[in-house]
Amino acid sequence: MPHEHRTGRRLYARRRWSALLAALAALVSALLVGLTLGASPASAEPPTPPSAEEATTMLGDLTEADEGSMDGYSREKFPHWIDQGDNCNTREAVLKRDGEGVETGNDCYPTKGSWTSPYDGEKWTEPSDLDIDHVVPLAEAWRSGASNWTQDKRQELANNLEIAQLLAVTDNVNQEKSDQDPAEWMPPSSGYHCEYARMWVWVKHTYDMTADAPEKAALKKALATC
Repeated sequence: MPHEHRTGRRLYARRRWSALLAALAALVSALLVGLTLGASPASAEPPTPPSAEEATTMLGDLTEADEGSMDGYSREKFPHWIDQGDNCNTREAVLKRDGEGVETGNDCYPTKGSWTSPYDGEKWTEPSDLDIDHVVPLAEAWRSGASNWTQDKRQELANNLEIAQLLAVTDNVNQEKSDQDPAEWMPPSSGYHCEYARMWVWVKHTYDMTADAPEKAALKKALATC
């Protein structure tokens, strides 16, 4: 009888231990499911700019001034495509962010994916068909106050992923834009003018750049379409 009693206790202990393990496994599984359901998918777009109302207020805060001189300007004074971690430079990081189904090699260069240029709505599958546009062009920034900045600050502007300053767009459209401001050039897709103006104002306001009168008027007009 004592032997049967001890055996029963051992069987009970094993059952209780098995039940504890099963409960623990169920808890871990539930946590993993919760984490998966709560995870946010990667966003295939740049940071969201301020609302039209906020951008209009920011636009009013910009100091109005004629554009400065191009004397001394060089793109080398805005070091760009710097290392962003994970073997990616700034250009590659934007391509990963702005594309759909992007796969990369160990060097972070895309080997697969598709990109829709917001400026003209064209879709591309080859990274070579895309430029990374500085929403506020570097030469425009130079004329709007960056000529007096430190090189470190200019490098920050040229590689800033925290605000909507960098976009993957059709290369020919980017080249057509060149260094023009919104009084001289707006994206071919008129439906994007609101977003573009909000981005432009956000960048200029963040860096306390100036804006000339025609530029301000064009931005105000674009924001009115929002």
